Amino acid sequence: MSGLALAMFVGLFAWGQQIVGYSDPDGKVRLALLACFAFGLLIGYRAKR
Repeated sequence: MSGLALAMFVGLFAWGQQIVGYSDPDGKVRLALLACFAFGLLIGYRAKR
């Protein structure tokens, strides 16, 4: 499951503008994607312990 999440994150982060069609001239959408992924990793790690 984590492999799928990683693949989806990389796909959206790298090619999200072409796939979804959003406009991100300032990079705020990419920053939000990165923050969501990082917080998901942190929460997932803490939940396993």
